[in-house]
Parts: sequence; C-alpha cells; structure tokens
Amino acid sequence: MKKYKIISLFSGIGGTDVGFQGGFTFLDKKYKRLPTELVFANDNDIGVKKIFDENFSISVNPLDIKELDPYDLPDADIITGGFPCQSFSVSATNPPRLGIKDERGKLFFYMNKIIQVKKPKVFVAENVKGIFSANGGKAFPLIIDTFKKSGYNVTYHLFHSEEYGVPQKRQRVFIVGFRKDLDINFEFPDPIYKDESEYIPLRRVIEDKVDEKYFFSKRAVEGMKNSKNRRSMNKGRAQDINKPSNTVGAHLAKVSLNSTDPVLLDHSKYRRFTPREVARIQSFPESYKLVGSQTQQYKGLGNAIPPVLMWYIANEIINALDGKKSFKKERNIQLSLF
Repeated sequence: MKKYKIISLFSGIGGTDVGFQGGFTFLDKKYKRLPTELVFANDNDIGVKKIFDENFSISVNPLDIKELDPYDLPDADIITGGFPCQSFSVSATNPPRLGIKDERGKLFFYMNKIIQVKKPKVFVAENVKGIFSANGGKAFPLIIDTFKKSGYNVTYHLFHSEEYGVPQKRQRVFIVGFRKDLDINFEFPDPIYKDESEYIPLRRVIEDKVDEKYFFSKRAVEGMKNSKNRRSMNKGRAQDINKPSNTVGAHLAKVSLNSTDPVLLDHSKYRRFTPREVARIQSFPESYKLVGSQTQQYKGLGNAIPPVLMWYIANEIINALDGKKSFKKERNIQLSLF
C-alpha cells in the first residue's frame, strides 16, 4: 500500500501527527491506521521536542523555521503546520492582537515558501478562530490568497472539536489546499455528533483521585469567594463534568482561580487538571507518553491539535487523494473505525 509522506511544521508535541498516523484508541474507540509516513518534523521549542521525540520514530529538527532551507528537506506528499496563533488569539491582549504585524504572525510565509518549493499534493494549516478578525479582518484573506497563489485550490472550515468526539469545546480553523493540477474538489468531514446530548462529557476523562498538589489553597479559594465577581469565580471557570470541558490552554501550569482557564470543583475543593487529564481532554490516547517537566507538558498539550479531530480531517484527505468516494455524509461513519 502506498504511504503518503508527510512534512510536519510547527510540530509541537505532535497532535497533528498522531491524527495523521492513526492506529490508536481513544475512549475505547479505535481509529484506523492511515497510509502515511512522517519523514520530517520541525519545531524550535526545545521543551516540547523531548515529548515529541519520545512518541515518534523520528526526532524533531530544532531549527527556527526561518533557518530551514526548503531544498534540503525530503520530498513529501503532505505538509502540515499549525503556525503560531498567539498573534491571532482573541485572548492575546498583552500585547494586543497584532496578527501579521507581529513576527510570529508572519511565520506562515515561511511555511508557504516550503510549500512552493516542495510542491506537495496537499497542505494543511491550522489556527485559532481569532484569525478571522485579526488586523481588522485583513490578515485571513491575505493568508488564503498567499496559499492560492502558490498553486493550490484552498478551502477552510471552523471546527468545533466536541462535534467529533473530543471532550472539549475547542474551536479551530483548518485550511486545506490541494495542488491545482490534481483537480480535487475537497470537502471537510461533517460533524459526527450533531446534538449536545451526544458530546463526550468531561467526567469520562477525569481521575477519581489526584495528588493534593493539584488543589488550590484555602487562601486562594477564600480570595476568590470574597471577590466582587465571586459568582463567576472572578473569570475562573468551574467545569460542569457532564459537558465537554472549556478550551484548555498552554499556561495551565500557572492556572489560578482568577484566570480564564477551566478548573474543577472536586468534592467541594477546587483544583486544576493533571497533565494526563489534559491529554485526555485533548483526545490523546493513553499510550501517548508524557515526559519532562509538568510545565512543558501543560504547554505542549495546551497548544496541541486534538488527534481525534485531526484523524477525521486526515482520513478525508487520504480518501480524496486515493480517489475514494467520501463517506462523510453517512451517519454510521463510526463503523469504519473498527
């Protein structure tokens, strides 16, 4: 069977790559192995490199993407990249959202340069919902136009992760481009779960008992209760475990009751999630290894693309490349996972 070769940019801890690889189980559901081969991965964050390297057969190249010579990279059928989103996030208020004016917001140009040189059959880019409105709405059209001028038919979609079996309310924009000469009319996969009653609840992925170090001190709780915004936890979000979690972020190691990050009310005591709980909230399989400091684990997990969501998109891309009829419209899509 032909394997599609993949170059992974801005790899992080490899959420995209777990999804594109497939062959894993999450919450007792099997996601079939996809005919792919990861041939190159790049990320200049040394902290998350250790986690990636522990889970994949290849090691992350640690150079800044600006220093990569596209001509030195292996040939690939697919190029993926969740280019840095801090510049586009609606939560980025310090500094304010700068979008393409920020150096991090310009890194997609380097991804596009690699695409222009390697000419893969397809590319996949990912970012936050805030990219739509960044720079007064001017950044996103520029990004799309740049990719199109590189010779690709480009389409995009805003995904709600909970609609695909991820126990988290996480909205992300995916941009997919097929090389024009392939003449492929790509359609994104439809939601698997269309009713809120079908969403996977947080209670399925949290632990019954955790170490005391994850609980907030009495002083922190009293401070929250005495605040003028105590009814809303002064921005903090105590989760309803019967619903998917709110979005987990990269700074969960420093989460407080005065932050916007989700927390748990566990037997009348407030606590933060453990790294393994965050991994499950992000839909990483239990077999995924978490190594290094917890700070780096939280950061890598919070920035990751949910593997289960990525699998559905990757599976549809592979079907399109193979010329197979899409089964995305079928309601019993889950049967193909086994």
